[in-house]
Amino acid sequence: MDHLERFFSFVEQSPTAFHAVANLKEMLQKASFRELKEKDPWLVDAGGKYFVTRNDSAIIAFSVPRDGFAPFKIAAAHSDSPAFKLKPLFEDRVEQAYLRLNVEKYGGMLFAPWFDRPLSLAGRAVVETDKGVEARLFNIDRDLLVIPNVAIHMNRDINDGFKYNAQTDMTPLLGEGDLKGKFRSLVAEAAGCKAEELLGNDTFLYPRIKGTVIGAEGEYVMSPRLDDLECAYCGLAAFLSASPCENGIDMLCVFDNEEVGSGTKQGADSTLLYDVMQRILTALGKGAEDAFRATAASFMLSADNAHAVHPNHPEKTDAENCVFMNEGIVIKFNANQRYTTDGVSAAFFHRILKEHGIPCQHFANRSDAAGGGTLGNISGSHVSVNTVDIGLAQLAMHSCCETAGVKDIAYMTDGMRAFYETPVTPGRDGEFFM
Repeated sequence: MDHLERFFSFVEQSPTAFHAVANLKEMLQKASFRELKEKDPWLVDAGGKYFVTRNDSAIIAFSVPRDGFAPFKIAAAHSDSPAFKLKPLFEDRVEQAYLRLNVEKYGGMLFAPWFDRPLSLAGRAVVETDKGVEARLFNIDRDLLVIPNVAIHMNRDINDGFKYNAQTDMTPLLGEGDLKGKFRSLVAEAAGCKAEELLGNDTFLYPRIKGTVIGAEGEYVMSPRLDDLECAYCGLAAFLSASPCENGIDMLCVFDNEEVGSGTKQGADSTLLYDVMQRILTALGKGAEDAFRATAASFMLSADNAHAVHPNHPEKTDAENCVFMNEGIVIKFNANQRYTTDGVSAAFFHRILKEHGIPCQHFANRSDAAGGGTLGNISGSHVSVNTVDIGLAQLAMHSCCETAGVKDIAYMTDGMRAFYETPVTPGRDGEFFM
């Protein structure tokens, strides 16, 4: 339960990708990791522990073995979740009575769960200072907004099926009366500045829901943003608790913008991972040939949650290649490479899990249903390493509150830790010695 409480606290304190990275950064600093800046020269020592951020919403941490040069052992997740984001002109008056906030959807999301529940705002404010501009995180930590449903008396067919309109149906209500400038004052107060000093912002709605344990025997966790803060949290817990393994540069990557395709400077489809790997090797005095060798011998766990069999709709999943909560780490497959797992990478990870007694299960979509993509194949277009796509089984993916298995948090943490601690030497293609 202590482990669960720490996880729930992490999610609650991470309403946006910016906050998630700030919390990961704080935990790394407490563990004596030193921050590097992309704009500065890097001094990387054998036996050292470091991290670097980009855009305040992506982070890569790594530890170097005492012998220095080694392949990379990478676990990757993402920091973002589907939500509503404020538009640049955000105040919207209705009938001189209501003040709404103009928002657009970020990522593929379920609309219905956002109705009729307390919401608030968090993100990054850009503030004018004497020296220029400064980014500050803010969280208006109180019940603030609501997206109200239309009463059934005014839409009697809603239970027979309804297509929500993102522009007209999903606008949150902030208040009533003369509230011009109210949003700016709320954000300025949360960011510790004056309203006139607020020059820009990246603001998201988030549900005011705390993580909890449910089920007849306490089998399940319910929480916002399980996809993918669950894997990000497990990755960091494994990374920090793993015993040093001298045949690899251990690395944890948490990218942003996976939910919108990863095509940003801080996403998996950027040069971030490549840049960091090259700069580490350069700082260790290695040349181009060493970089090719290290990359070819590296391995990645691409961690993003998977679809559990739905209790009311088991027909939505493949009858054989389906997964359940609390039954272990999910290894994900797709013939069209939406997941990058192949026979070699699956066997490699399966062997590690088997040696440590950690359960796993295999997932593939129905052949007549398109599945979602994730980090592995996207990052692999920039850094070509052997990769297996994994995750944890959950229900209601892309809802504002999701459900997963209590046991699986420990399974994922233990599995990632075993990966970091396993000495691996690659042979020819398709061959690993452990």
